[in-house]
Amino acid sequence: MYIIIIGGGEIGYYLSKALLDEGHEILVLEKNSARNEFICSELGSICIQGDGCEATTLEAAGTGRADMLIAVTGDDEDNLVACQVAKYKFNVPRTIARIKNPKNEAIFKKLGIDVTVSSTNVILENIEEEVPTHPLTHLLTIRDKGLEIIEIKIPPESATVGKTVKELSLPSESILSLIISEERKPRVPTALTVIQAEDQIIAVTSPESEEALRIALRGA
Repeated sequence: MYIIIIGGGEIGYYLSKALLDEGHEILVLEKNSARNEFICSELGSICIQGDGCEATTLEAAGTGRADMLIAVTGDDEDNLVACQVAKYKFNVPRTIARIKNPKNEAIFKKLGIDVTVSSTNVILENIEEEVPTHPLTHLLTIRDKGLEIIEIKIPPESATVGKTVKELSLPSESILSLIISEERKPRVPTALTVIQAEDQIIAVTSPESEEALRIALRGA
């Protein structure tokens, strides 16, 4: 598989090394000349100096035959532009973008980026048990349908505790699939199901409706 990586920082370097070890053909685009020389000295001539946001640079890198482009610079805007140019000008089948600000995730997906990776969200979701205030956990992304399966935990102080599902202002694109309670077996919710403190609710929703669903279920 031919994979182009935009950004030769620490993430780009170690990602390139891992993908090379798996037998993939890798090309790194890095603006900084010193970083470019370092990567070439460590991994071979797999890095060229250039701006991955520019179509001419991507064309010179053979983006038209790339199977995947991964943008991992430290700038969300650069990562978005690189992925969009790769997808819409060079028809790259898969684009992956690093996101520093989790608030940008929805717009990246809306603009057609196939996969987004937010280190902030990854860390929060992995320590969710130690961070009881963390409101929402991503369980699975169904990319071809534009849907996500998420888990939302209801805190004891939530305004929705004691309300039935039909009393909640759920987004039209969202479906509650399962409720896991501390004292009862998992159950499929109905319109008359009462929300209880500490319920873990599994739902299917669109990325754009995540925040509205969180507010509807937690009350804030």
